[in-house]
Amino acid sequence: MDLNAEDFILLLHPAIAVTIVFPLIGMVIRMAWQTRQRRLEVKAGSKSKIPPAVGQEHVQLGRWLTGAVVGIYLLGITYPIIEKIITDGVFTKEPSKVALIGLFYIATIASLVLLYRAQEKVWRGVFATLTGIGLVVLGFQDGVYRLDKAWFASHFYYGLVAALLMVFSLAIVRDIYQDQANRWRTTHVVLNCVALLLFVGQGITGTRDLLEIPTSWQKSTIYQCNFDKASPGYKTCPPLAPPK
Repeated sequence: MDLNAEDFILLLHPAIAVTIVFPLIGMVIRMAWQTRQRRLEVKAGSKSKIPPAVGQEHVQLGRWLTGAVVGIYLLGITYPIIEKIITDGVFTKEPSKVALIGLFYIATIASLVLLYRAQEKVWRGVFATLTGIGLVVLGFQDGVYRLDKAWFASHFYYGLVAALLMVFSLAIVRDIYQDQANRWRTTHVVLNCVALLLFVGQGITGTRDLLEIPTSWQKSTIYQCNFDKASPGYKTCPPLAPPK
């Protein structure tokens, strides 16, 4: 079955995740492990074969990963938001709402850019908070496929929390190197282990969602199916036309 422009747009999110984001996650994990191994070897007084630059490379890749995760999150929610706005005629009914959503996109992206540039702790905290608020508000717009009733196995909620953790990690990078007690480093490790589990969950739930979200030519049939668990005809769909 041929895919139209709408279907190709829908496939951009998983395609970029597979080709860019997940390979980048693998590189960041490898660099993180090497950075830790080198630190332990140097602390023990032995000569490490791991180059000193591995720490800076880990930081740089981590910065790229934050941008990639936030970017793919915004990409994943943008199409359904726009589709809902067009389908429901929100442009004419509530133009102020459309304008507000647009402003939230601009503010969120601008806050992330400023977070990359911020030096002082206060401003890093401000821009990280603003970025997080923008991600949450935009994610809860009408049209986004969230699976609220099954939030514990939702691709959206896993992605939202992972994106927030990435933003937080970016905000505390400078504190990690300035904290002699290693409290921020420990926090960074723990939270990013949680993020790694969420990324694994993203791979599983994302694959499931590809099966559940219909392509354009399937919508007319799929949306006639009965998904009401209280109904005796639960999970039934209209019969398909015989192949020609």
